[in-house]
Parts: sequence; structure tokens; C-alpha cells
Amino acid sequence: MTVADSATDEIRRRILAGELADGTPVRQDALAEELGSSRIPIREALSRLEAEGLVASYPHRGYVVTALSRDEIKELFELRAMLEPELLRVAIPRMTEEHFAEAQAVLDQYTANLDSEDVHLWGELNTRYHLALYAASERRKTIEIVRSLLVNTDRYTRLVITLDHGVDSAKDDHGGLLDLCRRGAINQAVALTRDHIQRAEAGLLDMLDNQAP
Repeated sequence: MTVADSATDEIRRRILAGELADGTPVRQDALAEELGSSRIPIREALSRLEAEGLVASYPHRGYVVTALSRDEIKELFELRAMLEPELLRVAIPRMTEEHFAEAQAVLDQYTANLDSEDVHLWGELNTRYHLALYAASERRKTIEIVRSLLVNTDRYTRLVITLDHGVDSAKDDHGGLLDLCRRGAINQAVALTRDHIQRAEAGLLDMLDNQAP
């Protein structure tokens, strides 16, 4: 792992954990000092995170953590609901025991973190779990798009899970998905994936609307 890789992971973690809130300026000098590096790998890391949609650069202002509007959040979840069910439809017939084992390992870690209320890892583990289910599709371009969508919704995934019964729903949906994949129940797994994403979207948008002035 290069210095830029490490910096990218750390800055991404801070954004997704809420340590760098929406709209916060990202100070390259301060980050370079904190992470013990020069500004060059920090600049490269921020360029990568801009491609992921987590930061944006502005003339005379530098990089700022992006703040997504309600419509943008809605669009991200709608794109997920279009792409992810189809990835799973292609993936299930190609899944091997190795794929199942990888997904189960992530699911076990995810469940343990849900039980321990370690909220900072919920979004990351949610992303890893979904991508583990889609890996067998071998549709690399689509998976990369979905990975970007998941990264951008990570910070909101935690909010959805903290809603009433969100932890139980996350456990039921994710465990149920893997069970359906093992059974080769393609149509049911596709339907559950779409429903899972749409329920998360509805819960988050309701919460945002209730918080609006």
C-alpha cells in the first residue's frame, strides 16, 4: 500500500465516520502533518476521493467535503435499486463455495458490529457485504459504479440502521439474501435486494423530511 493509498483510506474513513462533516474544508497541510507525509500523496488522495464524490474542489477554496441534497441522495438509492438486483441476478448462478464463504465472513463481522453498536463500521461492512454478493457476476464496470454508489451512501446507511428496528431489519435482510443465494432462488433474492434498498431510501428520506425546518 502506497502513502497515497493509506491517505485515501484514512480521509475516506473520517468522512464516512462523520469526523469530517458535510461542507467541511479539507486542509491539505494539516492532513499532511497529521498523517506524517508530504502534500503530494494528500493531493492524490483527495483527487481520488473527488472521483468517488466524497469531496469537491473549488478555486481559491481547495477541497470541501460534499453535502448531498435530498434529490441527490434519492438519485443514488434509485441507481442502486436499478443496478444491484441485476448484478445479483447474474452472480447467483456463478457463485461457488468460495464466494459464499467470503460473503459469510463479512456477514459475521457485520452482525457482530451491529450487536456491539460499533456504528463507525456499519457503512463500510454493508458495502463489503453487498460487493461480496455481486463479485461472481464479474461485471467489473458495473461493480465499480455500484461501489462508488455504496461509498457515497455509506454515511447515510448508518442513519438508516439507527432508525426503529433498523438493526433487526439489516440482520434479517442480509442473512436472508445469503440464504436465498445459497438456495439459487434468483427471483426472490433479486426482489429482496430491490426491496432492501428501497426501504432504506424511504426510511432515510422520511427522516430527512422530518428534520427539515
